[in-house]
Amino acid sequence: MDYGVALALVGAGLAALMAGIGSAIGIGIAGRSATGVLSEKPERYGQMFIMVVLPGTQGFYGFLAAFLVMLKLNFFGAGGVPELSVQIGWQVLAACLPIAFAGLMSAIHQGKVCAGGILMAAKRPEMAFKAGVVYAVMVEVYAVLGLLVTMFILLKGITWPTP
Repeated sequence: MDYGVALALVGAGLAALMAGIGSAIGIGIAGRSATGVLSEKPERYGQMFIMVVLPGTQGFYGFLAAFLVMLKLNFFGAGGVPELSVQIGWQVLAACLPIAFAGLMSAIHQGKVCAGGILMAAKRPEMAFKAGVVYAVMVEVYAVLGLLVTMFILLKGITWPTP
């Protein structure tokens, strides 16, 4: 494997890894709050569930970016991975950083917002969607923007070699 392909795969790995770590941390934060509430009020499971799983979406965004890199590299094709210049490898790595960092940070902070929403919904269940979910989705916007920047660069900003 040449250095260009290795750099591109490092970028793909960072996108999936960092966004996945953020999602795991965010779900953990929200999950701890939900289990505390559910130990006293198990009937609120449905309200808690959406706020616990919301920080997990960033992990999917990182996976999507990594998968897109592997598709562009013909990673799964019969013809094999084409050679990639080191310059293009660095471009791919840099293109993966927006979702890597946005996914990491937004998932952690979304987990904290969801934990607050869960605690609020324990006392005011009518506010679970109005404030808990809506505020959490506001944090999600920045992960989506990171994914869009990554996708735009990968799809339009890099001249990929043909397999």
